[in-house]
Amino acid sequence: MAEFMELEGQDGVRMAWNVIPGTKQEASNCVVPVSAVYTPIKPFPNMPVLPYAPLRCRNCRSVLNPFSIVDFAAKIWICPFCFQRNHFPPHYASISDENLPAELFPQYTTIEYQSPGEASSIPPVFMFVVDTSIIEEEMAFLKSALSQAIGLLPDNSLVGLITFGTLVHVHELGFNTIPKTYVFKGSKDVSKEQLLEQMNFFLIKPKPPTGVIAGARDGLSSESIARFLLPASDCEFALNSILEELQKDPWPTPVDQRASRCTGTALSIAASLLGACVPGSGARILAFIGGPSTEGPGAIVSKNLSEPIRSHKDLDKDSAPHYHKAVKFYEALAKQLVHQGHVLDLFACALDQVGVAELKVAVERTGGLVVLAESFGHSVFKDSLRRVFRPEDKDLGLSSNGIFEINCSKDIKVQGILGPCASLEKKGPLCSDTIVGQGSTSAWKMCGLDQATSLCLIFEIVKKEIPDATLQSSNNQFYFQFLTYYQHRTGEMRLRVTSLSRRWVAGPGSIQDLIAGFDQEAAAVVMARLVSFKMEIEAEFDPIRWLDKALIHMCSRFGDYQKDSPSSFSLSPRFSIFPQFMFHLRRSQFVQVFNNSPDETAYFRMILNRENVANSVVMIQPSLISYSFQSAPEPALLDVAAIAADRILLLDSYFTIVIFHGSTIAQWRKAGYHNQPEHQAFAQLLQAPRDDADAIIKERFPVPRLVICDQHGSQNLGNYFKVEVGVGVAC
Repeated sequence: MAEFMELEGQDGVRMAWNVIPGTKQEASNCVVPVSAVYTPIKPFPNMPVLPYAPLRCRNCRSVLNPFSIVDFAAKIWICPFCFQRNHFPPHYASISDENLPAELFPQYTTIEYQSPGEASSIPPVFMFVVDTSIIEEEMAFLKSALSQAIGLLPDNSLVGLITFGTLVHVHELGFNTIPKTYVFKGSKDVSKEQLLEQMNFFLIKPKPPTGVIAGARDGLSSESIARFLLPASDCEFALNSILEELQKDPWPTPVDQRASRCTGTALSIAASLLGACVPGSGARILAFIGGPSTEGPGAIVSKNLSEPIRSHKDLDKDSAPHYHKAVKFYEALAKQLVHQGHVLDLFACALDQVGVAELKVAVERTGGLVVLAESFGHSVFKDSLRRVFRPEDKDLGLSSNGIFEINCSKDIKVQGILGPCASLEKKGPLCSDTIVGQGSTSAWKMCGLDQATSLCLIFEIVKKEIPDATLQSSNNQFYFQFLTYYQHRTGEMRLRVTSLSRRWVAGPGSIQDLIAGFDQEAAAVVMARLVSFKMEIEAEFDPIRWLDKALIHMCSRFGDYQKDSPSSFSLSPRFSIFPQFMFHLRRSQFVQVFNNSPDETAYFRMILNRENVANSVVMIQPSLISYSFQSAPEPALLDVAAIAADRILLLDSYFTIVIFHGSTIAQWRKAGYHNQPEHQAFAQLLQAPRDDADAIIKERFPVPRLVICDQHGSQNLGNYFKVEVGVGVAC
């Protein structure tokens, strides 16, 4: 496993098969598809950033890379993807064996280009969309968190504010005399043209012709835009004043009804306003939602409390009357946001469902962040929101306006991507007829991305015949190139280029080579994303049966056994943990929806679809570390036997971190032994898991929930995690 992590440390890529099956039939027999989990802008301290434009192949547009064949005498390079011969331009005239440009160095398979003069003139833009149909206590928590967030904004960033409940209020921050808002009816969908006309955008300049979308580039004056989007340094006082006076929605709510909440209308108005003012800017809509949408487009339930909010059972039976209409609305909103290059971030904090399942499509296709918590006063929400704006702890590296493209060898096609992106519908010879996720394209839009955003790329091998041995030995490499063009957080435009080469094998002697190149962690993550995707789009899909069949086929293909002798079965160490991953996956929250709401399931899957392999593996199979006087911290089995009176256990299930004290440890702690100088060893034992938990929390977004509990206490380990042995733990 170490060599695969080393490759990830160099290029940000983990492939399920690092030796690739060479034919379509061989790939089919391997069960786990040829795939890669790629983190497009993963930070590398030694990666060079070149201050000039990349040199591209004139045929396939791939970028010069270490796998290109170079003729130094003729000043020609041959593209490894399409074999096109390309001439070097004049400024490469001094190229030679001893004088290579950085992009040809063998160790620089990942490199970045920073084109001079290509920088956005628009600063970061944040539009806060705040739910006011919440109780006073929650309103106080939210106002406090927002005040802190506003204080952490960069001084030059543009800020806007929309509040909503029964009605939508667009606050004109540029009007200093008195607070001024434009009010829209929550039950009615407002088009961009109606929005601009009602908000008097065309008083100074004439209204553009019918059918022309107004924007900063075609008619709107900077004075008009500055009414609603102001630099944070100029409007911080005005924003804080509005927040101080902000009250819960004043419209009365009958006892037998839910609060009126027009989430969809508010988000639509925010998207239209940003589309008019700052199109293509990478602006972010930060939506703070405290309950279900009950009014207007995007409503997930009626106001009448006698109608329950949809459950998984309702969705399976197609008896959720609002679901499909709401999803259709948010799909249209997602399309609009992707076209504008804007991001939707969702902070959902309520004990009830708020509509994350319906909003999933808009958040995921724009690459937005998502946080789900019980309350706006919960540390999960407060710490996660602070992490977005405060870089000194752990910088998320928020970037925007990304376009992701793939080039690969002619015998490979792209089925699609599972992850936070949207198809740009760039059809071509690389596109497979089989579509998985965002497919039928070789280019994708990533409106928002950060240093941890990871995509799962699914490939198809199209070669049907097994080549002869001579050809196989002389030309046995498949090439991949991933191009990520994005706006760095500094505002400059960059192009990250990752070029890969993997050996392919075919024929009867290829099994040992395939086994040697199998990355079981990456394969488990690919299977988790695939099964989650299939559960969402295939009506009669049975995930347990699908996973079981996949595991059986894998074991029969790569296991070593004698027929009719079960005791003779064995797996290579390269495959030995994969069945364990599948065992935990089929019991995970991604597959087992019982006891989870549709919102929770959507949230878990959204996080899975954007995280790297290491974090995703923890979601599938939690890690358990044991601390004791007898030994250094060591991994423990996910088994009831791991619990002991003189041990401390640290359980990491990604969304929750539990520090569990055995009964003896808990008694000593309550007696205060750790405060006595003669018991420093005990104090260090108590502190070690806390330090490790803090290190995990510091690296992770959303911030996980931390639970500290004792054996036989009111909170116990079994409440947060079922040990995977078929029974729950009773601590």
